[in-house]
Amino acid sequence: MIFIALFILFILVFLFGMMTLRQGLFSLSADSMKVWLAKMTDTPLKGLLAGAIVTAFLHSSSAVMVLTIGLIGAGLMTFRQSIGVILGSNIGTTFTLEMITIDLDVFIVPLAIIGAILMVTKTVKKQNIGKILFGMASVFAAMRGFSFLADPLTSLPLIEQALNEMNTNLFFSLATGTILTALIQSSTAMSGILMGFLAEGTMEFSSALAAILGANIGTCATALLAATGAGKDAKLTAYAHFWLNFAGMLLFFPLIDDYARIAPFTAERMEVQLAHASVLYNVISSLLVLPVANQFGKMIIYLHGK
Repeated sequence: MIFIALFILFILVFLFGMMTLRQGLFSLSADSMKVWLAKMTDTPLKGLLAGAIVTAFLHSSSAVMVLTIGLIGAGLMTFRQSIGVILGSNIGTTFTLEMITIDLDVFIVPLAIIGAILMVTKTVKKQNIGKILFGMASVFAAMRGFSFLADPLTSLPLIEQALNEMNTNLFFSLATGTILTALIQSSTAMSGILMGFLAEGTMEFSSALAAILGANIGTCATALLAATGAGKDAKLTAYAHFWLNFAGMLLFFPLIDDYARIAPFTAERMEVQLAHASVLYNVISSLLVLPVANQFGKMIIYLHGK
């Protein structure tokens, strides 16, 4: 029971770290970022680049989707403009996965101490920098916690049974990734958990990749919730985000086993292989839709515009 409690604690630490990091970054450039994002979306390509940059900066595709829905609600952006941002946000979120694979254990304590000191200063700018540093320390500490607990957790019958089912049933892995991500509302946290199990060898790469595809669908829950009670264009944006990720899953799910065979050539560590696979999947999915972005928008309007 102690391992389950610690696992939940590390999930909370991870989510707290991401929230603190995002708050610090957003507070430093909130107004200019909103204006820039609204202006840089007159074409799907510009929107993709803007969405990728802002998402990489904020370390959260969900946060960018909520920001986009807010801009649409304020009349600063239209649904058609948001399509490029959706495509870019899926690419930008992979930056965080690549970042958390870096071994920064030696910097965790210094970052936490410096961040905590800056957070209690009187200068707002220093406080925000402190939030960024403390948030990064929390995220990396949680990642180490996931790796540490991966092996002990498998000694629990329920977890062992779930992992065995995931390792033998890709559909179960897909569903697990979708449901858990929707519950914790963070595909990055879900990816971090999967990387922890991969690092300890308690999960097959193919099942982790299936769960990542599910996580991309589960993360749409945040945008769908944010669009509840919002205007028509905001809801269309949330639906477009869902259908993009769902279509990407349908395209790549049959190829999981094939990709698992070549994954060892992309990196030595399995958790890094998973991060690279996520980059490849999201980049290809977005670039395939980019040339037909306007037609994709028309399809969403046809399906949900009434």
